[in-house]
Amino acid sequence: MTPLLLAQNIDKHFGGVMALQSARFALQRGEVHALMGENGAGKTTLARILSGSLVADRGQIVLDGRPAPIHNPLDAQRLGIGIVYQELDLFPHLTVGENLVIGNLKYQERLLVDRRAMSAFCRPFLAQVGLDLDANCWVASLSIAEQQRVVIARALSMQCRILLLDEPTSALSEDAAELLFAVIARLKSQGVSIIYVSHKMDEIFRLCDRLTVLRDGRTIGTCEIAAVTRADVIRMMVGRNVEVTSRAPRQQCETFALSVSHLTTHKLKDVSFELRRGEVLGIAGLVGAGRSELGAALFGLERIRHGTMQLNGRPLLPAGPGQAQRRGLGLVPEDRKQQGLMPHMSVRENGTLSILPQLGRWGFVRGAQESERFDPVARRLRLRCESTAAAIGTLSGGNQQKALLARELLVNPDVLFLDDPARGVDVAAKEDIYALIDDFAASGRSVLLASSELAELLRCSDRIMVLHDGRISGIFPASQVTQETIMMAATRADCA
Repeated sequence: MTPLLLAQNIDKHFGGVMALQSARFALQRGEVHALMGENGAGKTTLARILSGSLVADRGQIVLDGRPAPIHNPLDAQRLGIGIVYQELDLFPHLTVGENLVIGNLKYQERLLVDRRAMSAFCRPFLAQVGLDLDANCWVASLSIAEQQRVVIARALSMQCRILLLDEPTSALSEDAAELLFAVIARLKSQGVSIIYVSHKMDEIFRLCDRLTVLRDGRTIGTCEIAAVTRADVIRMMVGRNVEVTSRAPRQQCETFALSVSHLTTHKLKDVSFELRRGEVLGIAGLVGAGRSELGAALFGLERIRHGTMQLNGRPLLPAGPGQAQRRGLGLVPEDRKQQGLMPHMSVRENGTLSILPQLGRWGFVRGAQESERFDPVARRLRLRCESTAAAIGTLSGGNQQKALLARELLVNPDVLFLDDPARGVDVAAKEDIYALIDDFAASGRSVLLASSELAELLRCSDRIMVLHDGRISGIFPASQVTQETIMMAATRADCA
């Protein structure tokens, strides 16, 4: 059968790094096809080449059996190829309708903006992705899940027949992900072919018909989903067996590292809990429940209206991140690009930002001392890059996340708040992060782990605290709770 889309012998390099080497990918009509691989394997690079935001150094793209040169996103749009990036590319201060029609070749522009015509154009595509909202509402007022569906509606409005989804559920709660899965099933039934880039095995085996694995920029193979196991896929991705670990029992002290009493901010309402030394306390909740806001309050990034906190038995009320770090707190934020990284600085510079005063005198950083502190932590996290002197923006998302983790480990905090630390990270890298969490707690220090993945919370946590609308709706021993119980607590309105 002639494939709808064929990419063959694709090469792409960035400086001295070969991101893709003779890569090959074939998409059939009406299928959902997973594109998989470790962080840095070349998945996103290939997706960007197919969608026109990158141009291959060598190779050919064939569509409907004919060569289809793609030099920019407009070329891809004309050919019916759309993409939804992991970091959503919307204009938050424009309306939904304006976001759908900007640069859209299928929308007939007028001399003056016609809001009624714009709404009429957008309505069927918003309905197609299950959104019942006014095209004149601001994008900034929407949830992440709603924004994602707006991006899909935009691609559909351009009459795309091939849709690339790059880590589409990385920022979604489980209920929001279910809505997305329903949209994917609907699009497939309408004949849209979908390329699904993800590390999440549950989603791949549930949604996809076939999968293609990349490793170090090369195509390892393509398989029918029904013909492979998860272990087979992992072996193809990493070239070795990866042991999926379970959490060993942990010894916890009776003393508390952190005590929070009646904490109230603009989002949190009367939150009280205690964190023991050597404990991992998971934090669950739907999008907007207050998980990230709790980390921000502890780190001095949110104004506390009421309540008290104690760290190691001493009152805690940090005026900002610097003071929080000096007191023994670390924070890895959810949004690494907006809140964590300096994209034009090097990997090493990003990793050592938290300990700059220790690396030199009179404002000058000693490079040798900087490398001496950073490199061992980078090796421990298996951070992959051509050089730690390379700009961090050139790394894959998973390796950027590891650099951010390295920064906080260098501070050597007593309490570490991790906000979705394994978001957009491959299977092997997740196991590295889980091992780090285990080692951190085993050393007598404590972790607050906020995550949108319930399986991750159950794997890593001793107890799980569930938030609903800024309040605690339950705290459960991880060994005695199910995902269903957590979801019930996360969705109920009568919080305890």
